Formats: sequence, C-alpha cells, structure tokens
Amino acid sequence: MNIRKRLENIKNRINKSAIRCGRDPSNIHLVAVSKTIPANRVKDAVDAGVDILGESYVQEARDKFNVLSMYPVSWHFIGHLQSNKARYAVRLFDLIHSVDTLKLARELNKHAKKVNKIQNILIQINVGKEASKSGADIENVTHLIHDVTQLENLSVKGLMTMPPYFTDPEKVRPYFFALRSLRDQIQKALSGVVLDELSMGMSGDFEVAIEEGATYVRIGTAIFGERI
Repeated sequence: MNIRKRLENIKNRINKSAIRCGRDPSNIHLVAVSKTIPANRVKDAVDAGVDILGESYVQEARDKFNVLSMYPVSWHFIGHLQSNKARYAVRLFDLIHSVDTLKLARELNKHAKKVNKIQNILIQINVGKEASKSGADIENVTHLIHDVTQLENLSVKGLMTMPPYFTDPEKVRPYFFALRSLRDQIQKALSGVVLDELSMGMSGDFEVAIEEGATYVRIGTAIFGERI
C-alpha cells in the first residue's frame, strides 16, 4: 500500500472514530511523524494531503525544512528537546509538544522574544511515571503551567503524553483518560488558563485516544510503513 492509500485509510479511521463518540472530526488533527523519513518520502506524504509534520530531532528537521520549506505544512516538534536547541526550535516549529521543565520554557521564551514570536507549546506529562520517558510529573504540573504562563512569548495550548506501550489499545485508555482528567483539573485550578489541545495517540492506539479527547494524534508507521 502506498503513502496516499495509507493516509486515506488513516483519515477515514479518524473520521469514523470521531463520529462514533460524538465528536467533530475537524477538531482532530493528524500529525504525520516524519522523523527518520527521507525528505523525498515526506514530500510524497505532503502531496497526498499531509499538512502537519512531526519531527523529533532538530538537525534532521532543519535539513528537511530547507528542502520542503516551499510547501504549506505546519512543522511540529514532538521529541525530547534540549535547552541548547531552543533557539533553533523556535525558528522552525509552529508547535512544540514536549516542554516539560521551566528551564526549557524560559529558554524558548528568551529566543522567541528575540525574533518577536509567540511560541505555541504543549506541556508533556509523564502519565505512566516511566523513568525512561521525559515529561513533567503529574503532581507538579499545575505549578509548572502557572509559571510557564507568566512567560510573555509562550502560549500554552494544552498537554501531551507518551503512555506506556501495550499491544492492546484498551490497556492504554486509562492513560489517555488520565491526561484529559488532569487537563480539566488544571483548568479549574488556574483561572484563565485554557488548555484546548491534547496530543496523544499513535499508530496502534489513536482511535482510543480520540475517544478519550485527543485533538492531535501522532501517526508515523501507519502512514510511512515500518522504519528501516
């Protein structure tokens, strides 16, 4: 199956999942995870209708951006971002999904201010409390978001998570539910904070994520095939 047919299949599944749980499909955005995918294949995906690309490595993204900058796509950063790469990230990405410390937020804010940009971000939460994964602790995230929202050149749009991996999507559901519940709690605790976006769900579990409120689903393998 080629990229165009895979993409059509994924979009159909997204629409069906949304309708099945009473949501508007237009409120769910597909991030095509293009990390490690060569620029020519990414171009094929864009030609097929992809309009958001998700990258995890700044240098790789810079190289692809130089090749594909003429195409009308939105670039999202979805990997672990080091503070010393903040200035490059601000110049490249429309949305950064993986802000998890005040230190990183301050670096992004500093560099966004230099280029007169309001940088849109999501706060990454380690809902599974896995030592191997990045993300803010559930217990401290309200305080973190309070502090980050004081930074003038950042705009917190919502939350992101990478839950533990299970082959059965139903086993991932509690983690998606936990992120949505946490979002609701934070909005109640912090007056004026609006967290519309939830970035959660990947190739194997995005339909469950949509049922639990995802607004961004990050899908790579189901579009591009297995990475070599």
